[in-house]
Amino acid sequence: MSTRTWEGIAIPTPGVFDLDVAHTRVGFVTKHMMVSKVRGRFGDFAGTVTIAENPMESSAELTIKTASIDTGSDDRDNHLRSDDFLAVDKFPELTFRSTRVVSHSGDELVVVGDLTIRDVTKEVTLKVEYGGAGTNPWGQELFGFEIETEIEREEFGLTWNVALETGGVLVGKKIKIEIEGEAQRRA
Repeated sequence: MSTRTWEGIAIPTPGVFDLDVAHTRVGFVTKHMMVSKVRGRFGDFAGTVTIAENPMESSAELTIKTASIDTGSDDRDNHLRSDDFLAVDKFPELTFRSTRVVSHSGDELVVVGDLTIRDVTKEVTLKVEYGGAGTNPWGQELFGFEIETEIEREEFGLTWNVALETGGVLVGKKIKIEIEGEAQRRA
């Protein structure tokens, strides 16, 4: 593994890394009926991380196929694919493009970028935890990461909901996005 030490942490040397889809999960969590959580994930996505000479100038991109949403319930997934939510026929992808690395402390970084859902683009802030670098048994250089952010879904046009007789709403307005996985150096 070609790493370098940057502020006491072993990080990859500059280059482009592709998300390892087999070892990466793009997931989300939201409240259901104000009392429990529903978790889901997207199964079809691609992304890259470009490690710059100056790590604070590194960048990342992610493209997710909206139709690949999976919450473990066919009825719910079909509703989420409909015009009430993701409108996958009109908006087949959602994207993230980083615009800057704001800060870091140890192995934690704050990354800001543009998230686009249903053709609505908003700036979001990601908390990124760098998990370290290594080489797999097949000689591929990789690094691990965990990413979290929270969005207000209504800001992206995801406004469908049902008021509950007991107060509150059926679907939470906040969505926590959780991504964890690995990225491999592009050959």
